[in-house]
Amino acid sequence: MQKPPFAYGVGWSPNRRITLVAIGLACLLAIATATAYVTGHSNRQHTATTPPPKPSSTPETGKPSAGTGSLPLPPRISDPVEFAKAATKMLWSYDTRSTAQAQQLAGMKAWMTRESQYGDWASVSAQIPDPVLWSEMADQKQHATAAIAEGHYPSAFKQALSDDPAAITKAYIYAVTVTGKQTITWAKGGKGVEDRSITLAVQCRPSADCTLVAVAPRVAP
Repeated sequence: MQKPPFAYGVGWSPNRRITLVAIGLACLLAIATATAYVTGHSNRQHTATTPPPKPSSTPETGKPSAGTGSLPLPPRISDPVEFAKAATKMLWSYDTRSTAQAQQLAGMKAWMTRESQYGDWASVSAQIPDPVLWSEMADQKQHATAAIAEGHYPSAFKQALSDDPAAITKAYIYAVTVTGKQTITWAKGGKGVEDRSITLAVQCRPSADCTLVAVAPRVAP
């Protein structure tokens, strides 16, 4: 794959990929202690699994909000996997031609949980470059789109939930791994496509829309 001059999100080092998230939830802590963190990209395609019981609603397509450039508003979804897939598409998509770095951050912030004791904004905001690199990418008219393949609960999360079903009720935070492809395009016909995978922590309280908590450490599939 040909890489753009300022390819953010392509070929990151393993250390860049690992974000240590402490969200205070027993089931996620169990994952962290029971599994090794995995670095780098995973090009494997995972088999979708049946989610733990959770009421779901029909996803609503997010619409761009004022001042957030091309970023959509978070959809009103109560299903953790569907929300994680939508959040991943948002995180892997950007357009430096029409969106300033500050606008991108503002759009991403709208997806975050408002329960500050759980939200890890640093792990989410780290998914986009700093203003200087963003400006250099804008000079190259760099933009990216995402195609989501599937989302599933990691086996370690399902095991932790099985071991202690009541743990989820402390904060209703779910670990979801999403796989797909990111296509990056830049000036003079440049283009690159990459398989990607990410694990998100999302909060889906009963009778409430889901929100993004963190970009979590990678766990066993």
